[in-house]
Amino acid sequence: MAESPRPVPRRSFRAWRARRPFWGGLLLALGGGEILLTEKASLKVVMHIGMQGLAGYLLPVLMALLGLLVLFNPTQRLFYSILGVLASLGTWVTSNLGGFFIGLLLGVVGSCLAFGWLPDQEPRVSRRKRRRQARALAEEAGASTV
Repeated sequence: MAESPRPVPRRSFRAWRARRPFWGGLLLALGGGEILLTEKASLKVVMHIGMQGLAGYLLPVLMALLGLLVLFNPTQRLFYSILGVLASLGTWVTSNLGGFFIGLLLGVVGSCLAFGWLPDQEPRVSRRKRRRQARALAEEAGASTV
């Protein structure tokens, strides 16, 4: 059975995704977005409260920006991920307990994934491909002994 070719956009997106800490940057950006969505007060009220209220908007925006920077500039991922963890932990105080813990956890996990990503790793071979290779080697070994 012939394997059907994948569409070119999907293949190119997978290649782009493989060269960067995609899931870490995505989770960090989503954490910042979730915290922004949980903010109840309008911007006018925050401006009257002062800097503490303004930090409730600045830290999630910084988290979302750092997530995008991790995606589009992976060479500086260590610096961005450290800032991402600090901003995520800062939202505990400034933004409704870090977006009711969900945004805080997304930001911390995403930053840790980005920090631990290794750019020069070999791509993982799927289980199906490993089985095919093992069968092919077994058939070659069986054919050469006969």
